[in-house]
Amino acid sequence: MTSPDPKADLHRYLQSARDALVWKLDGLSEYDIRRPFTPTGTNLLGLVKHVATIELGYLGDTFGRPSGEPLPWLEDIHETNGDMWATADETRAFVVGLYRRAWAHADATIAALPLETTGTVPWWPAGKNEVTLHHAVVRVIADTQRHAGHADIIRELMDGSAGLSEDNDSLMPGDSARWENYRARLEQAARDADKNG
Repeated sequence: MTSPDPKADLHRYLQSARDALVWKLDGLSEYDIRRPFTPTGTNLLGLVKHVATIELGYLGDTFGRPSGEPLPWLEDIHETNGDMWATADETRAFVVGLYRRAWAHADATIAALPLETTGTVPWWPAGKNEVTLHHAVVRVIADTQRHAGHADIIRELMDGSAGLSEDNDSLMPGDSARWENYRARLEQAARDADKNG
């Protein structure tokens, strides 16, 4: 039995979510990675841009470790959701590159500081804005996993790709006929419950 290493555990879950989110862009056109899939505009490249911004904030600025990355969408007073979508000029390479640099910066913060280190979240209300590094890392993991789940659903609706990675779809074995039958059973159960309810 090995000794527990909380930082290694946290990093493993964070990196798994990062990798899953970036994988959702593979093989898609510029249009498909940007097109809004929900009434609120959720889109794949915007999710990546958002989590990059979140990592730089919570695991950088919060602990007095600014990255130096320009994030003009945070300064534009006319654009309240600028981190949730990519402009036509913000390429896939730019957004993914920003995210990878955010990983490196966040990972350096995690490596350099004890988990008990206290930081101040600049955008939270004064008096309620202190967090430990442990809390900030857990928050970033939760946010990244949540958005990786959004991306998983969007990608499945686009082309059927699902799961953590190309090698791990996390689905029970079966061909498209099996899934159509399964979905039909669920639809029937929902209709039956509605009649009985």
